[in-house]
Amino acid sequence: MRRFLGTVFLLAALLALGAGGWALWWVYQPMRLPGASVDLSIEPGTRPRAVALAVAKAGVDVEPELLYWWFRLSGKGKLIKAGNYELANGITPHRLLAKLTRGEEALRAVTLVEGWTFRQFRAALAREDQMKPDTRGLADDAIMAMVGKPGVHPEGRFYPDTYTYSKGTSDVAVLKRALRAMDKHLAAAWEQRSPATAVKSPDEALILASIVEKETGKAADRPHVAAVFNNRLRVGMPLQTDPTVIYGMGSAFGGNLHKKDLQADTPWNTYTRPGLPPTPISMPGKAALEAAVHPADSKALYFVARGDGSSQFSETLDEHNRAVNKFQRGQ
Repeated sequence: MRRFLGTVFLLAALLALGAGGWALWWVYQPMRLPGASVDLSIEPGTRPRAVALAVAKAGVDVEPELLYWWFRLSGKGKLIKAGNYELANGITPHRLLAKLTRGEEALRAVTLVEGWTFRQFRAALAREDQMKPDTRGLADDAIMAMVGKPGVHPEGRFYPDTYTYSKGTSDVAVLKRALRAMDKHLAAAWEQRSPATAVKSPDEALILASIVEKETGKAADRPHVAAVFNNRLRVGMPLQTDPTVIYGMGSAFGGNLHKKDLQADTPWNTYTRPGLPPTPISMPGKAALEAAVHPADSKALYFVARGDGSSQFSETLDEHNRAVNKFQRGQ
């Protein structure tokens, strides 16, 4: 009898060891996928068993009950984080659990470019097919209410940068991040403003920075372009900057600016109206923000494009006319 019981225990031990060895082998074996990758979405509060079922339903060739027991026996099943994941072909149960417990979500990126308008920002977000389009079809004022800025004009309020996001993220979430980033960069620039700046508030600095962004072809010229506009504001001279006119024309702008356009009054026409326009005309980057409140030490009141991306700056109208003849008319 003792010999029989000993044999039974020995067989049980061998089976346990065999099962343990098989389980150790299994967790490191690649699981088959229907393609190169599959998307897996885990909602907050999802229990380990439901996670295992979601993995199988996503297309991974795995027995959900077996996967659940791996989650449970590992002691890490309760550490699985909600999120949107991309599972690549060849992933093992061991690597899957590590990914889910670390929250290694599949991240995409969208780049919002310096000098773009809010309309262009919206178009870029709308092209992201992995982003939830919660702002689609909404008016600008409705979007500003959604991001916590009701009644604020959207132009210039969002910082141009590259933003990463996980699949299914709302475009509102990205806009909120861009809004906070602009608030942060604008506050930092205003805090360090130079006594030489003519703008009197952060909002005016943002408007001027948006003009500097659109008027600058070469990065090194930004402080000098900002100096021209600061000098004009200081002496009460019209800014007379084409990008503001173009912005005020909206969809009516056909690609070429004519004399009649410069004479057609809009709130953004700085030929017909003195001072700064009522809102920014683009989304300025950090360099333009800093230039607006740190203009170069210059008395220039004019500038003209040289044709190579840079500008020629002049203090007098005579100097400016000569520069125009040289660089624009080839005289």
